[in-house]
Amino acid sequence: MADVTIIGAGVAGLWAAYALARRGITPRLIDRNGAPGAHGCSWWAGGMLAPFCEGATSEPAVIAHGRQAATDWAEVTQVVQKGSLVVTLARDRAELDRFARRTTGHSRISGAALTDLEPDLATAGREALFFATESHLSPRRALADLVAALAQRGITIERDEARPDDIPGTVLDCRGLAAKAPGLRGVRGEMVMLHTPEVTLSRPVRLLHPRHPLYIVPRGDGVFMLGATQIESAGPGPVTARALLELLSAAYALHPAFAEAEVIETGADLRPAFANHVPRVIRQGRVLHLNGLFRHGYLMAPALAHQAADYLQTGTKGDLFHED
Repeated sequence: MADVTIIGAGVAGLWAAYALARRGITPRLIDRNGAPGAHGCSWWAGGMLAPFCEGATSEPAVIAHGRQAATDWAEVTQVVQKGSLVVTLARDRAELDRFARRTTGHSRISGAALTDLEPDLATAGREALFFATESHLSPRRALADLVAALAQRGITIERDEARPDDIPGTVLDCRGLAAKAPGLRGVRGEMVMLHTPEVTLSRPVRLLHPRHPLYIVPRGDGVFMLGATQIESAGPGPVTARALLELLSAAYALHPAFAEAEVIETGADLRPAFANHVPRVIRQGRVLHLNGLFRHGYLMAPALAHQAADYLQTGTKGDLFHED
């Protein structure tokens, strides 16, 4: 059991190492780029632990496993448990009705109740869905905290170009698209970081829009992460002008003060996804592929890691486990 190597130190690989370490198994952890950073799509995530919101478009497995994510993450990093809010512009109220029908775990609020939660969003006549049990975290802090938790157990990240064929014994391949797992494709996501002292938000806010849906995650100190785009693409590259325009236009529609915000960072990367957008542990001989996290990286990485660890320790095959 000591002969386990994990390739890839993004959110999937770090969680796999942590899940094994908690069971007394010390893995070797390697990544061609070393510690987490801008080279990995985990770096550009929103960090929303919002299984009920994701239920609007996701498979039941994402909701079921995602409900445990906040508890798992709280072992290693700060988790903000203030729920999440879903709003629309006045002309798009039908979108809110549609979202409400597709999800559970929410209450419908307006007026004084909305003012109490997010005063800056409480415009006349606005209604919202409040998902009180959802949470969020800061992805970059979470990655750093996972690295620190592993270091306390004597597990460090080796910088190495090794591939599964180069390594004896059991291998957990957590390299995302680089692993070329069967059925995997790239889904491009783009984001922008803004700074403005004119807006105060306490929790993630999703703006439903027929053309430009948007989520905004507060990072503290007047910093906000905006994300929304989902483009089927295998090509990397910087944020496009169209994506930036759509993100900023939607943010301005949500609150006019965002028009004067300072753009402090933009980023884009390819998220690995399977056809049904549910991640998998895929066994190919002695190699386990942990992959397909799509936009659910922080929501589903703990569950994927636990199922891989279950299989290695007891042979148990969970619902995310597949044989190739």
